[in-house]
Amino acid sequence: MTIYRNLKENKKEYPGFSIDFEERLGDILIKEGLLSLEDLYSSLRIQKEQGGRLGWILVSNGYIKRIELYKALAKKSRLPFVSCNIRDYLKKLDAGLLSRVSPEEIIKYQAVPVSLKGNRLIVLTAYPNSKKTLQHYREKFDTEIIEERVVTDKDITEIVKKIFKRSLHSKVRFGLFHRKPEESAYRRVTKPQIIVLISVLAAISMGLWFYTDAVLIGIFGIIQVFYLIFIAYKFIISVAGIRHKDFKKSSKGQTCSPDHYPVYTVLVPLFKEPEPVVGSIISAIKDLDYPKNKLDIIFLFEKHDTDTLKIAKKLRPPSSWRFFIVPNGTPTTKPKACNYGLSFARGEYLVIYDAEDIPEPDQLKKALYAFQNSPDDYGCFQAFLNYYNKDENFLTRMFTLEYTYWFDYLLSGLYKYRLPIPLGGTSNHFKIGVLKNILGWDPYNVTEDADLGIRMSAENKRVGVINSTTYEEANSRPGNWIRQRSRWIKGYIQTSLVYNRHPLKLIRTLGFKRWASFQMIVTGTPFTFLINPLMWVLFLVWIITNQLSVLPQIPEIITISGTISLIAGNTIMIVLNLAAAFSRKYYNLMPFALLNPFYWILHSVAAYKALWQFLFRPFYWEKTTHGLTNVGFGSASHCEAYTLLDAS
Repeated sequence: MTIYRNLKENKKEYPGFSIDFEERLGDILIKEGLLSLEDLYSSLRIQKEQGGRLGWILVSNGYIKRIELYKALAKKSRLPFVSCNIRDYLKKLDAGLLSRVSPEEIIKYQAVPVSLKGNRLIVLTAYPNSKKTLQHYREKFDTEIIEERVVTDKDITEIVKKIFKRSLHSKVRFGLFHRKPEESAYRRVTKPQIIVLISVLAAISMGLWFYTDAVLIGIFGIIQVFYLIFIAYKFIISVAGIRHKDFKKSSKGQTCSPDHYPVYTVLVPLFKEPEPVVGSIISAIKDLDYPKNKLDIIFLFEKHDTDTLKIAKKLRPPSSWRFFIVPNGTPTTKPKACNYGLSFARGEYLVIYDAEDIPEPDQLKKALYAFQNSPDDYGCFQAFLNYYNKDENFLTRMFTLEYTYWFDYLLSGLYKYRLPIPLGGTSNHFKIGVLKNILGWDPYNVTEDADLGIRMSAENKRVGVINSTTYEEANSRPGNWIRQRSRWIKGYIQTSLVYNRHPLKLIRTLGFKRWASFQMIVTGTPFTFLINPLMWVLFLVWIITNQLSVLPQIPEIITISGTISLIAGNTIMIVLNLAAAFSRKYYNLMPFALLNPFYWILHSVAAYKALWQFLFRPFYWEKTTHGLTNVGFGSASHCEAYTLLDAS
């Protein structure tokens, strides 16, 4: 090293010396006044501890701008920097050449082939002198001479968007439908399902015509049985989740070592969000305890939602983050936006966060540890979800109780018994390879998370649970709550119909136990909400009149069993809510668990709205309005979240 420095410093004294002294990136940036020595040393320490490219460490930590990095890389590589002349090169793009490459290739190697004349290939690249990139294109185009022109990674992305616009848009909308139409909700029901439905209705109608009393009694009895079975199953699985303490204890403090950090993509779909909400998610992502240079942050905006985009730009997030505009076109749904972001993701792993989320800072590390210490068939890990405005009003208290039992207990129980897990809408951590292999999200399913969890099971990929919580904003207004819940229930109806198209095939794929669990959780959830009002009406009529005046005299065994089913079902849900409040030490919420039957009335209202929308507006995405809470965003909500975490 001393000899190298002496030769470099006294190069003029050795005119015949043939060594090519390549300038280092840090030297170039310091010489041009773009970087301080202190910041360079700080970045080198980060590189030594965490690995990664020095240039991207400088950008992701805010020491230099993105364009400054690529100009310096061009100078270091002694290649022309042509971002300012990108339009000239776009005119030179050889369509025949581009037909031989895929957008995935270009994104992976960050290089676009421009033209091939004789044995000379011109390439626009954001990774100059990359051996992998050069080798790939030499072999692909059977050429030895490659002339590189340096552009920014944003230029590469924009070129891909422009060249492959139609194919990308088609893929994010119809990729699943074109390759596996039976797993897409694009078709609400299939012909065999219609035939079965018509046959059942016809049989019931004829039975009611000829054997009215017996058929009504039979229908009422079947409803009672399934009502109680669905709720009892949730209770059994949740009890298993409560007892699954070993998982929760063993996962504390488990994080991977710094030299094992791969690139992690974070997708944040936004739509019509107010400034406090956008500011909150930006702050939450900044607080993630993960190497900044290993984070691939992608914010997704709908094309006509210019206000949210302006707000996000105004808040000036780090220059290493990327903002994507999702192309127009139906359906306008979150899964379509996520599919678009997935097309450009660079990470080995991927997580989704919603606009109002506040994940615990070490969540990515816990997810990575779970992946690295689990069998290869795990494709996803779901974090727990809870609320930071739990004490705001009756609705937020009940919502918190419900989420706590669902994520802390029910999903933990499903995880324990290796049963299909319907994912939550956020904080799903995926292996990107697995996610792409199963064709991402279904843009026509309005509860895309639950659908994806079931599809992973159908593809023999397991879903796990990690002991980390993401705090969200609980809906504090009934109208907004019903809009959100009706969309979720409509998605469960869609998912149930999709995976009941070929029930025998699904049983062979999942096995009977996992198939039955899917029916209990996904099919049973909307069923119980739809049936609940009928159960209450019949019960109250029986109590008041001691007979069902609108129906034939029902045998005593039926009325008694119906009463037992109703009381037992509601008692089970009350007990689960009590246990949930106790587990997180939300003692002030425990009295509200007794009010769960009234909370279910709202579920039933949402369920009937969901059924109507499934029939007449199947792909309509009802927007959940965020920022309605009186609990502050940003640092205040972070403090609240961590207080709750410590209490648990």
